[in-house]
Amino acid sequence: MGSPSHTVLEYVLLVVGSLIMAASFNSFLNPNHIASGGVAGMSTVVQHLTDIAPAITQWSLNIPILLLALWLLGQKFGIKAIVGSIVFPFCVLITSHIGELTQNPLLAALYGGIGVGLGLGIVFRGRGSTGGFGLAAQMLHKYSGLSLGMCVAIFDGLVILLSAFIFTPENALYGLIALFVTTKTIDIVQLGFNYAKVAFIISDHTEAIRKAILVDLDRGLTELNGAGGYTGESRTVMMVVVKQNEVIRLKTLVRSVDPQAFVIISETNEVLGEGFKHHA
Repeated sequence: MGSPSHTVLEYVLLVVGSLIMAASFNSFLNPNHIASGGVAGMSTVVQHLTDIAPAITQWSLNIPILLLALWLLGQKFGIKAIVGSIVFPFCVLITSHIGELTQNPLLAALYGGIGVGLGLGIVFRGRGSTGGFGLAAQMLHKYSGLSLGMCVAIFDGLVILLSAFIFTPENALYGLIALFVTTKTIDIVQLGFNYAKVAFIISDHTEAIRKAILVDLDRGLTELNGAGGYTGESRTVMMVVVKQNEVIRLKTLVRSVDPQAFVIISETNEVLGEGFKHHA
């Protein structure tokens, strides 16, 4: 269990993130009729049809979803999901006076997506949630057997599809752009820009490559026990994590020692530990 100060910080992040999301919704997405999924997107559609304020629609949808989630999921979805379900619509209400900052739908989709992604990323950093269709997706996931990602996509997809009929197909396409930008921005907030690479190296010159990585590249490595799938012979697999700007140096070092070495390099989103990012 976290300290009281850490818990307070998490709630501060939830409120700050909700404010950023709400401001982006009111200044970019909603005025341009861009529904990029979620309860917020649904409130944009409802406002166009009935002139009901988005915050009212969001509360009207969030509360029944919360009660249903409490019944079907128990309390495991957390108190912060309950708080977020109330706070985010409130933030939408108090920022509703913000005028639209652009009438260009593409700019609105891009900047609205960035703002919503930034806000959601901050909420997630505080281990919070804004409830809504996120909880509905969890319920569908539990009782349908579908992956959680697929369940979230279903709800977002239905909102965007509905916007194509209520507004125009072009608006729905802008909604897809906003949703994509939101997803990528959340990744950046969660993981940062410092993507790393993980390399697996198989060579007959293990000792020489090990020395080159440890001394010349100044990186640690891990040796894994492997076996050839065809020959069954035991092989040593070296695993080393490097930063983006070290990839070329690593390949050059390995090639200089053993041009026939088998090297696999793939992207990894987050690395915690010495030489990389400190543990949170």
